[in-house]
Amino acid sequence: MSSPSAASYHAVLRAPLAGRTFVTALVGRLSYGIVFLSLALAVTRATGSYTMAGTAMALFGLASSLLSPLRALLIDRYGIRRALPPMAAAYALLLGLVAVLTWRPGTPGAVLWLFAGLTGAFTPPLGPVMRTLWRDLLPDGPLLQRAYSLDTVAEELLYVIGPLVAGVLTGLAHPSLGIAVSAGLVTGGSLALAFSPATRPSAAPPSAKRPAVSGRARAAAEVPAVSQPVHDGRAAGRRRKVAGATGLRRPVVVAGGVGMCLGALSLLIVAFAERHGQLAAVAWVEAALATGSAVGGLAYGAVSWRLGLERRLPLLATALALSLAGAGFAPDMVALSLLVGVAGLFVSPVLTTAYMLADEVADPGSRTQAGAWVNTAFNTGYSAGSASAGLLIGRLALAACFVAGALPSLLGALAGLGKARRPARLSTREAAAVPDVEQ
Repeated sequence: MSSPSAASYHAVLRAPLAGRTFVTALVGRLSYGIVFLSLALAVTRATGSYTMAGTAMALFGLASSLLSPLRALLIDRYGIRRALPPMAAAYALLLGLVAVLTWRPGTPGAVLWLFAGLTGAFTPPLGPVMRTLWRDLLPDGPLLQRAYSLDTVAEELLYVIGPLVAGVLTGLAHPSLGIAVSAGLVTGGSLALAFSPATRPSAAPPSAKRPAVSGRARAAAEVPAVSQPVHDGRAAGRRRKVAGATGLRRPVVVAGGVGMCLGALSLLIVAFAERHGQLAAVAWVEAALATGSAVGGLAYGAVSWRLGLERRLPLLATALALSLAGAGFAPDMVALSLLVGVAGLFVSPVLTTAYMLADEVADPGSRTQAGAWVNTAFNTGYSAGSASAGLLIGRLALAACFVAGALPSLLGALAGLGKARRPARLSTREAAAVPDVEQ
């Protein structure tokens, strides 16, 4: 167990290359917090139609989410320095074109839909890339756990700050300015991240080296290189990849369930507020959820857990499901805010655990893809949860809708209770010593 000073959040940011790499990634990721509201407002103003705006946002979001693993595959295959800059350049250019097309009314909605979908297809996977770099920059253990917690909390806060920035830019000038600013942020952040010292293959600082592995782990790492022929090493690599894919199902399923819960919750909060005649109070409930998530995430990262990630993940998902189900029985908006805030305590921890587990079980050559699959599962689940809640509201009592909305997280947790199939996986640096593992 690390001492508090050695494993604090300050220590995470003070680690060689970690602080500035994280900041550059956050600059680019702020773009995603700004662009959704800016796109909605800009298309609405350009076409005068909420339907046009909603469809443009849906196309942008679906292309961005569903193609995320493919973009991550390009990062893993060609490296951050070769794959990220052209991806970011294409995305920024398309965003700039959308900003131009929406600056004045008159652009056909079909044209805006086309370019919204194309733009989403090139979204740089800055979140998965940064989570991959954390494991290269920091040793396993409490410090890495704090890094993942800090990353998840910061990402959520960007989606609180981003819409505020979009609103200010809309008030000062035009919503399309928010799209243009998003293009600038993602370009600067992506290029700074791609060409930072942390992305050089041999850039891992001495202080970030892994602790020595145990004798058993070292022996396992040495067997393929010493006593097996080359083709057996490749077969071992394939077996590790299959096992990694099997282990990845657990965090992906849980992340999808959590996404469905939170997507349903966003609409259920509106319905609850409308029933109580306090629609403006929705903002307070959302703020309580975000605050709870931030507090829970930071507290989670500060604890030295004895329970493994595989055991932790279903427990956290269950706690989230039960707390969200209970929120539906709140008598008023104040009580709902408090109960949703309690539920928020588990949001960042469960997502942090899912990302960490995905990275841990992934083959060393596909870690960015692993994080992207968790991202895609969460985002797709969020959309499905919102749609499902829309079908339930009005057909069931509101409390029953909250219970139904919480079920996906509980089901994901139950699916994660089965016996784990952990891959016989080497760490990134151990794998580097075995020539043919990844090919």
